[in-house]
Amino acid sequence: MKSALLAAVAMSALLLAAPASAQGVKIGILNDQSGVYADYGGKYSVEAAKMAIEDFGGEVLGQKIEMVTADHQNKPDLATSIARRWYDVENVDMITELTTSSVALAIHELSKEKKKIDIVVGAATSRLTGDACQPYGFHWAYDTRALGVGTGGSLTKAGGDSWFFLTADYAFGYALEKDTSEIVTANGGKVIGSVRVPLNSSDFSSFLLQAQSSKAKIVGLANAGLDTTNSIKQAAEFGLVSGGQKLAGLLMTLAEVNGLGLQAAQGLVLTEGYYWDLNDRTRNFGERFFKRTSRMPNMIQAGTYSATLSYLKAVKAAGTKDSEAVAKKLKELPVDDDFAQGGKVLENGRMVHDMYLFEVKKPSESKKPWDYYKLIATVPGDKAFFTAKDSGCPLTK
Repeated sequence: MKSALLAAVAMSALLLAAPASAQGVKIGILNDQSGVYADYGGKYSVEAAKMAIEDFGGEVLGQKIEMVTADHQNKPDLATSIARRWYDVENVDMITELTTSSVALAIHELSKEKKKIDIVVGAATSRLTGDACQPYGFHWAYDTRALGVGTGGSLTKAGGDSWFFLTADYAFGYALEKDTSEIVTANGGKVIGSVRVPLNSSDFSSFLLQAQSSKAKIVGLANAGLDTTNSIKQAAEFGLVSGGQKLAGLLMTLAEVNGLGLQAAQGLVLTEGYYWDLNDRTRNFGERFFKRTSRMPNMIQAGTYSATLSYLKAVKAAGTKDSEAVAKKLKELPVDDDFAQGGKVLENGRMVHDMYLFEVKKPSESKKPWDYYKLIATVPGDKAFFTAKDSGCPLTK
């Protein structure tokens, strides 16, 4: 009787454990789907992640790959609540995209606590692989350091040696202003001043007047999404560019250029980690994405594809979804896909790849829809990003 009871208890335990052991990999896409960054990433990043899962075959380790999505509304407390539920209740193994630096930093800390993988794509701050780095955290696509090197460095070398910043008033803006300022001064330029602008502002007039009165040659827009497009439109109304100043979109992507139109955006210099018309592989991905969404991807959407695909390759290579093993494989495997060729992941979790400096075409130069960029320069990955040693990441010491 006793042995039968023990056998029954053991069988019950096995049955209870079965769902967890049999559960496939689950990926969460957490980003802004309704606010200022909805075009920048949004539902289009979700579609890119779906493409990665489909291209991988829809399953890994013999189990189906699942995906969940949520809109964090650019609120770190809401994002943390969603991510905690995903990790604790819904058995999500990895969270990616994570637009908005304040959100990404919060999830980065939670992922460290829960020993879960996160791969940030949409957020910019270089702190994610700097002083805030952690063993299970990764950063794809770009960061504030790479943007500063690309756009800040090139414009300063070309004679734009005095700067004034319109800076988004949260972690991303501070990091972008700091990293760009360091590049500007290292190239012999100077920063005359800056003003902090609340996220999702509708009226930039007082900030633009300060920039105009500074007489700085370059007005650096350390913002993103609709904030960038709105500030550019209003700068035109105040005559900044016609008055001799130049606007630098420090974080602009194809989505914002499309929103502005070439008439308004022509001549802007910007840095991206991807452009659909660079080579055969980028064109192939761009065309497949266009068939699904009726638009070409920017570096955030293409980067989300790459991050999702790289995670699945690491799970397969590790033979387990255990975070320690997967993190190790992510840092070992090369990144070679339709987003980045010849990419590599450093010890601090930074994925290093080439960045590209573009100038937005004049309407007369554009030969077809979405033909928006002229390539000015390729910035090698080891020049664009901090080395692991120089990043300030405690993991590298």
